[in-house]
Amino acid sequence: MAGPVVVLGDTLLDRDVEGTVNRLCPDSPVPVLDESTYVDRPGGAGLAAVFAAAGGAEVALVTALADDAGGARIGTLLAAAGVQLYGLPLAGATPEKIRLHARGRVLLRHDRGGPAGEPGEPSEAVLRLLATASAVLVSDYGRGVARHPALRAALSATRAPVVWDPHPRGPAAVPGAQLVTPNESEARELAKLPPGGSRLVTASRGAQTLRQRWRAGAVAVTLGGDGALLCHAGSTPLVVPAPAAEGDTCGAGDRFAAAATLALAQGALVSEAVQEAVAEASAYVAGGGVATALPAPVRTASPVVVSAGGDRIGAAAAGAVVAQVRAAGGTVVATGGCFDLLHAGHVATLEAARQLGDCLVVCLNSDASVAGLKGPARPVVPQGDRSRLLAALSCVDAVVIFDEPTPHAALSWLRPDVWVKGGDYASGGGEETLPEAEILARWGGHTVVVPYLDGRSTSDMIAAARAGRGSAGWPAAAVLAEAGRREAVTRSTAEGAQ
Repeated sequence: MAGPVVVLGDTLLDRDVEGTVNRLCPDSPVPVLDESTYVDRPGGAGLAAVFAAAGGAEVALVTALADDAGGARIGTLLAAAGVQLYGLPLAGATPEKIRLHARGRVLLRHDRGGPAGEPGEPSEAVLRLLATASAVLVSDYGRGVARHPALRAALSATRAPVVWDPHPRGPAAVPGAQLVTPNESEARELAKLPPGGSRLVTASRGAQTLRQRWRAGAVAVTLGGDGALLCHAGSTPLVVPAPAAEGDTCGAGDRFAAAATLALAQGALVSEAVQEAVAEASAYVAGGGVATALPAPVRTASPVVVSAGGDRIGAAAAGAVVAQVRAAGGTVVATGGCFDLLHAGHVATLEAARQLGDCLVVCLNSDASVAGLKGPARPVVPQGDRSRLLAALSCVDAVVIFDEPTPHAALSWLRPDVWVKGGDYASGGGEETLPEAEILARWGGHTVVVPYLDGRSTSDMIAAARAGRGSAGWPAAAVLAEAGRREAVTRSTAEGAQ
């Protein structure tokens, strides 16, 4: 494949809650679900992107995310799946679908997020991405991304095969789409067919109507457990039967569309792509559906910290600050780090960063992230205290805590205009040497470097404390005691394991 597989469309946050029902509510005759576990996952176009990435392709997702905790959670899950996120601004709230399960059955689905917000303008990087894709899947969930004029123009101009998975509330496919993949009810509604007629006749009429109306190369109507019906120009419809499969069908349409897109990206004929997609979707259902098909990193991704220790800490606080600044036309600045043993060098960097815009969001490595980067004896100061100290500084507007080794997932959601690094990075060749530069370019952001005060280093402070000296005004005894305690605990644990 020459370029990445691009998935474009609306992304939702899906949550499956599992529990038990042993009683009725005393004030209303409804069951009471005692929650035991829950699993979050990207829904809509996000789920299709996860499936495509699980197939081994390089996958980029063009979608709209709101400045809220739901958007932050989606960003974390997509990063865990290895999906490159090209986020557009989204007015309003992130749409969420919550399914309540008991004994494998859905009791209730709770939707929240309100009416669809208006997606923002795509960056030049997004338009270049569509032009260089090996294939594009438009996963439309009727919330506005597939309707955006600039994106539709780019889709019409791309030379890559376009697969369009439509929604009754969404727009028509762009002319020239190689394959359109509605299910039975979508085909009937989109083609405005009258009731009556056999199943195959209705599917065939719907497919032919949509193919001609939308000037598509082919239309494959998915028929659930019976496979799919494929209509080409001037040919007899091809029925692709499915192997017998029973199970949860949630997400099967996304699996079908993703599999067909991957096949086309690899040069398959449309008929071959549909056959591959039917086989993949059938195996997906038979294997347990979305509950077992999600990659392990997505199933186990730690939840984002929504709020903790103050009204300026957590994803909700950061999202509110960013939304307010963006609404006023201001500049969002972000920086990141461990900030273990906060010192004058940190403060100098933060103050310089804040002067570059209208708010400063600090992306803070969690305790688990710091330990993974610097060893089990770190951090000396836990994340709750570190975040409170940062939030207390007048130059910091919000703090968001992340568990991953890098802040890439948090950045993909926050989409700051400026990312600031402290230190001597400029001598390495400029902005392109910063690992965050490529991510900032996805939405037209920039990376900059600010000077770092010489002689201020957390590692040096800890080393000085161990040597019995103070460092930059810090009491050596206190630092040494805490660092020594953590090292002793680590050593004791390791010896016990032996």
